Amino acid sequence: MAVLLLAEVTGGELALDATAKAVTAAAALGDVTVLCAGASAADAAAAAAKIDGVARVLCAEDAIYGHRLAEPTAALIVSLAGDYSHIVAPATTDAKNILPRVAALLDVMVITDVTAVVDADTFERPVYAGNAVQTVQSADAVKVLTVRTSTFDAAGDGGSAAVEAIGAAADPGLSAWVEDKLAASDRPELTSAGIVVSGGRGVGSEEDFALIEKLADTLGAAVGASRAAVDSGYAPNDWQVGQTGKVVAPELYIAVGISGAIQHLAGMKDSKIIVAINKDEEAPIFQVADFGLVADLFEAVPALTEKLG
Repeated sequence: MAVLLLAEVTGGELALDATAKAVTAAAALGDVTVLCAGASAADAAAAAAKIDGVARVLCAEDAIYGHRLAEPTAALIVSLAGDYSHIVAPATTDAKNILPRVAALLDVMVITDVTAVVDADTFERPVYAGNAVQTVQSADAVKVLTVRTSTFDAAGDGGSAAVEAIGAAADPGLSAWVEDKLAASDRPELTSAGIVVSGGRGVGSEEDFALIEKLADTLGAAVGASRAAVDSGYAPNDWQVGQTGKVVAPELYIAVGISGAIQHLAGMKDSKIIVAINKDEEAPIFQVADFGLVADLFEAVPALTEKLG
């Protein structure tokens, strides 16, 4: 069997962590061909070729792939699909936009957030905010799935796959790029960071969220937030961790002023070490925390930041 893996390419660069973890999952299904698509994708393709377990890399460079539009990339994947039994991608924002379109065009189901590969037809995925594991078996000729990368180890970097340039597929013309508005940050990307500091409703305001950011910067960490904090306007949407946000599994997760709603726990419970700071000793977050501090965050966080600094 052969697997086509859509690599995560941003600004011409490969998202190595997400792609390497997806390769680990895909390698259990067959020979892995990685597809790198973008206005500039040569450097990403060269990086993908070095990942262990990659048999071949396809590099599609064209302006229509330069602005993260889902429809042109979906059309490209469908044009290649006939040679593959599985189409796989890491469960990122881009892939969650692209692969359902691929599945619809191929008239097959899409299996999302795969956490384990049982065999070529059978996969496990979390349901009910991670409280149960669903086993899904597909009889489709082509299996389309996204992989929750937090549950897979990254493949190594000793590969030497061949890179092949391919042409663009026909542009469906269903969407057009208008403009990008990007928030520049020197912090690590949330889903691949080794340390994450998250704030919740207990932080109280957008201004006080600076306490969370200062602690994160001291630790060289990414900044996260609960949905309650995002909905209250304390933090931007792309910081949201949880069932309807991003799923993270860092070495260290520090939850500040977060009560621990089940939807939030679904997005961070696989973290290696969880530290909770909350003044409510009955907060559910303490049930999953490895270390808990019952304290006023407005006293504890500045003191912690000072000590770490």
